[in-house]
Amino acid sequence: MEEMNQGIQYMQEGKYQEAAQCFNDAIESSPNDPVGYINFGNLLVHINDFDRAIRFFQKAIALDETAATAYYGLGNLYFEKEDYAKAQRYYQKAVHYGLEEADVFFMLGLSFQQEKNDKLALPYFLRAKEIQPDDEIILFQYGLSLAQSEQLTLAKETFEQVLEINPSHSDAHYNLAVAFLFEENSEKALYHLNEAIRLQPDHTLALSLKEQVETLLQQNEE
Repeated sequence: MEEMNQGIQYMQEGKYQEAAQCFNDAIESSPNDPVGYINFGNLLVHINDFDRAIRFFQKAIALDETAATAYYGLGNLYFEKEDYAKAQRYYQKAVHYGLEEADVFFMLGLSFQQEKNDKLALPYFLRAKEIQPDDEIILFQYGLSLAQSEQLTLAKETFEQVLEINPSHSDAHYNLAVAFLFEENSEKALYHLNEAIRLQPDHTLALSLKEQVETLLQQNEE
């Protein structure tokens, strides 16, 4: 276990060769423990060595077919390969075998979102939000899927929650502006566009939308 923990620490520090050695030592000392193979697989995904990673995850599953984190690792692997359908299958297997962490539900939501299927993404983002209600990344993606599903009131509330956690979130300001424009509230839309640009002067979408809104308002005044 000490080797495993040391390997994880090395991995977090970006010392991949040292991490690989620790995981290899852990596997040699406990060849029937799936955890060593899972950690080695996660390391290989991190360095984009997908073919070898699959073999390590499959070995872990051969040792324990209920090893939820092995399925989660395979889900991450196929997400990185942009094979979102396969990613979804493995994430769902991870949940089936008892993984109840926010990350797996968040990644399920993201995989559906990547396929432009925001309505299917919503329940997974919602579950991730229930587990980690103050995670701005989860909240923001949940807000995006709400907006894409035309649930604007909930989307606005969610983007406002993001800004309560992180007032400097320029994309939350931008998306709030878009929501207010749908409600024909140009004043509030411009406020949030200006905030997005103040926080991120090169925010191309906010700059472009602000120009369009100001042009439209000017035309209406003439």
